[in-house]
Amino acid sequence: MKSFLERFLHYLETERNSSTHTVSAYARDIREFAIKIREDEKFDDWTTVDHDQARTFVMKLFDAGDSKRSIQRKLSAMRSFYRFLIKHNLAESNPFSGLAPIKSDKPLPVVMSINDIDRLIAGVKEYWQQAAITGLSKTEDSAEFAMARDTAMIELIYSGGLRIGETVGLNLGDIDNRNGCVRVRGKGKKERLAAIGTQAENALSAYYPQRKTVGAERNPDAPLFVNRFGTRLTARSFQRNLKKYLMIAGLPPDFTPHKLRHSFATHLLDAGADLRSVQEMLGHENLSTTQIYTHVSAERMKQVYKDSHPRAK
Repeated sequence: MKSFLERFLHYLETERNSSTHTVSAYARDIREFAIKIREDEKFDDWTTVDHDQARTFVMKLFDAGDSKRSIQRKLSAMRSFYRFLIKHNLAESNPFSGLAPIKSDKPLPVVMSINDIDRLIAGVKEYWQQAAITGLSKTEDSAEFAMARDTAMIELIYSGGLRIGETVGLNLGDIDNRNGCVRVRGKGKKERLAAIGTQAENALSAYYPQRKTVGAERNPDAPLFVNRFGTRLTARSFQRNLKKYLMIAGLPPDFTPHKLRHSFATHLLDAGADLRSVQEMLGHENLSTTQIYTHVSAERMKQVYKDSHPRAK
């Protein structure tokens, strides 16, 4: 007679049409429980497993250094196994039901260094200079326009921690040059003020004359960042250009406009800004959303210590 586990694996193969890889993974995870809790790989008395043993299994996985994602997968395998047993009247209850959910750690945001951002901005200039020389750009004027616009966008995103959608959604009237800030419409149509630093202010000043060359409207409700036809630039268009600048600058191709926002927050915290202020500047509703950047700063601190301190290794 086949063991309970063999019946389950047969069910996966024949009725669920699961791949060989999937079946092997289920078998491995379920046998791991048998080994860790019952110290018997061939254990088959699954009706005697109780909730306490299920919890002990979780604790042993943590003690063994398994990642949260790995533990989630193994518990999912055990729950599926018991659902099969209950469905076929081979067990009365699922001891893995009711276990507290294990939340996966959120991946830390990827942050660009200040040098990376300098290289990216230099890459914008280099790309359009080459485009004008090689004929990639239709005219030198169109290259100058695109270079000024995208430099201003990068500076503004990094200066104020803007999202790309917020940036392309800006209108001329949203810029307050006198007070050095910009009115941003964030998620849920919530408005906030973002700072315009000196570099961003200079980049915008260089962009405004170029904006006129494409016939863009000049009223307060007109889009701030426009395409060559004078209409609002899309996020997709800017993202396509960004990939070109990253390549020219020799930076990772997975850097996105949102990485600039991550960098804004992390660099502020590295320099001593308080978390509440950064939360307000990012437009986060909950402080917990902003707190992930403190982990990034801590990781950077540990790496600097490890690389620099003579007693770290």
